[in-house]
Amino acid sequence: MEKKLGWRTWLTLILVGLFGQFAWTIENMYFNVFLYNTISTDPGYIAAMVAWSAGAATVTTLVMGALSDRVGKRKIFICVGYLLWGLSTAAFGYVTPENAARLFPGANGVASAAMLVVILDCVMTFFGSSANDAAFNAYVTDVTESGNRGRAESVLAILPLVSMLIIFGAFDGLTQQGRWREFFNIFGLAVSAVGVLCLFLVKDVPGLKPRKGNYLRELLYGLDPRVWRANPELYVSLGAFCLFSIAFQICYPYLIVYIQNYLHINDYAIVLGVVLILASLASVLSGRWIDKIGKLRFSLPAAGIMFLGLLGMYVVRGRIGVIVAGTVMMSGYMMLSAALSANIRDWTPEDQAGHFQGIRMIFAVLLPMIIGPWIGAAVIRSSDSTYIELGQVKTVPTPGIYLAAAIALLTILVPILVLRRREKRAVRNSEFGVRK
Repeated sequence: MEKKLGWRTWLTLILVGLFGQFAWTIENMYFNVFLYNTISTDPGYIAAMVAWSAGAATVTTLVMGALSDRVGKRKIFICVGYLLWGLSTAAFGYVTPENAARLFPGANGVASAAMLVVILDCVMTFFGSSANDAAFNAYVTDVTESGNRGRAESVLAILPLVSMLIIFGAFDGLTQQGRWREFFNIFGLAVSAVGVLCLFLVKDVPGLKPRKGNYLRELLYGLDPRVWRANPELYVSLGAFCLFSIAFQICYPYLIVYIQNYLHINDYAIVLGVVLILASLASVLSGRWIDKIGKLRFSLPAAGIMFLGLLGMYVVRGRIGVIVAGTVMMSGYMMLSAALSANIRDWTPEDQAGHFQGIRMIFAVLLPMIIGPWIGAAVIRSSDSTYIELGQVKTVPTPGIYLAAAIALLTILVPILVLRRREKRAVRNSEFGVRK
């Protein structure tokens, strides 16, 4: 008999999930703008921040996820993690070149402030990944079962969209007015408050027991070459997701900066809100087709849609054009992400899913967020698109990042075609009773 999720569990999933997404939205979309608008327009700092935070997220998820299994507790990681996650988010509002110069007399204030932002982002990511990526995601698995997990995941899946719409719609004006300290304080303190509330709301599953065994071996399991040879389809699938994510990360970290400073569209919150709503609808409607025609067969047209959207973003200059091209790009991105993610799950050994979560972070987060933004920064620097403000030369992201992303996206054809060929061979062998 299917176990129903009670109101307390639903409240925990929605509240903890939503406020975690508030923090991740700010980290992914606003720290870049904050750094660019208030400290330095050098794209290298943005690339460095994205890369180092990706590394912090990957290592943290590997270590803290396994640690929460080992001690058999999720609540303490969620409560303490959210409390410190919020405080570290609020701290960004106090980073300025003037404060950095006072903290490090004799050093360049701008460079010091930029490095403080990069370091603080890693600290914030450590707390966030401990609380959300590692502990909360494990908690969701603990409190759900196969009969109700689909409903829980469907609710959690829309929280990033809800988060972006709330921030864009109600609070983006603070950032455009330069009121960054208020902006970071509001969400930082809200996330910390949820951490305190979790002391009374979250309950560890009674049957959760501490795990024994070799901790280091569990961390490094997916890096064993013997495991690679035993699961070739899984690692080729991870490779495809990595290449696709690299292409997206070439342009994504600079999205708001590009729209605001190159296209001079100041009401970008409305533009992005429309794009996100339309792309999410397209993604939801396409979900049934992924299972119907096959994940790999669906991946190719989804990649084609994203490719066309990237080319569109390279060409368009007006508000309506950005909405149309952005919707096509994000629709393709969401559909391709869903198809490739589902394919990875299909090839993940059921009895060893936990062992591969850190490996998935390496391919889906670490490598793309290191390689992609640096390619984007190189494209921006090579364009020589600058302007003078208060005697300072400022660098502006250019449409070239979308062309570079489109070219990089073509590389996923190789692993997808390899997987298609292996899939067809497996079907043919099964039809004739041939063993693998």
